[in-house]
Amino acid sequence: MKLYKRKPDDRAPLGQPDPYMIKAGDGRYYIYVTGNPGPQLFCSDSLLDGWEYKGCCLEAPGQKNCWAPCVIEIDGKYYMYYSSMDEDSDDEHGQTMRVAVADCPGGPFRFVKNLLPPFSIDPHMVVTPSGMYLFYCVNEYEAQRVGTVVMCDKMTDPFTMEGKPVCVIRPTLDEEIYQRDRFKKGEHWHTIEGAFYFNQGNTHYLMYSGACHQNPTYFIGYSVAHGDPDADLRTLDWKKFPDDTTYAPLLSKNDFVEGMGHNSVIFDNGTCYIVYHGRDIGDINLPEDARSARIDEMKIDGDVLSVEVTR
Repeated sequence: MKLYKRKPDDRAPLGQPDPYMIKAGDGRYYIYVTGNPGPQLFCSDSLLDGWEYKGCCLEAPGQKNCWAPCVIEIDGKYYMYYSSMDEDSDDEHGQTMRVAVADCPGGPFRFVKNLLPPFSIDPHMVVTPSGMYLFYCVNEYEAQRVGTVVMCDKMTDPFTMEGKPVCVIRPTLDEEIYQRDRFKKGEHWHTIEGAFYFNQGNTHYLMYSGACHQNPTYFIGYSVAHGDPDADLRTLDWKKFPDDTTYAPLLSKNDFVEGMGHNSVIFDNGTCYIVYHGRDIGDINLPEDARSARIDEMKIDGDVLSVEVTR
């Protein structure tokens, strides 16, 4: 179901792509979404309603087109991981992974440093018993299926990567094609992006989006690994569910919503929820790219995740 009901006179942006939700130390809920010039913030005292638009929450002079912010609290500080372009750049492959910090979840977050060279997007920072890890996406040009892949590296502190990344998910399906013949004839570009990790005991889940958000096959899928909760996430044996050759999306286009992807997950009062974006089918009053933040309950049964999409 939609999380934010936009009013006609609302100053909020038309879309809320790439929604990343947290429940902060103050007990409130926060959603950070892709925006220009910076990430846009929504907050509420309640998980499922009462969401208010708070505006841009990042101070990053000289940057634009901020994509897919991820926020995590570490030792009382809030760290935002995101990608953006330099203000004077027109190359989308100039997207650069960066980190900002704030004293509270509402910001303002202030840019601190670049983490990776371009092209690097879609961060997800996690803290486990074995340390801090950053999942992110880069382009892989020399592969059987060229395209965007998910990497994982360990962090030595919130601002520093260890520099020993491992590819944990790469394309294996035609349904993951972003664009056919994108850069040269006969070479189709694939996309795996928007990683989100969580675990339940010894079962680890790594969620992702595949293809282009405007394609009919665009979907949310996931990989599963088994290992101790304190394992180095780079060493786990990640396997797509149910396997590498089967298109079995957790979420994809249905009768009333399309473009479902780029999710986060939140556990609240014993219930697991998936937060994602989607477009209402047939809404002629919104541009094609306007995606709304949505939420639905997600069931976990061993390796199997399931979601019943609601209006």
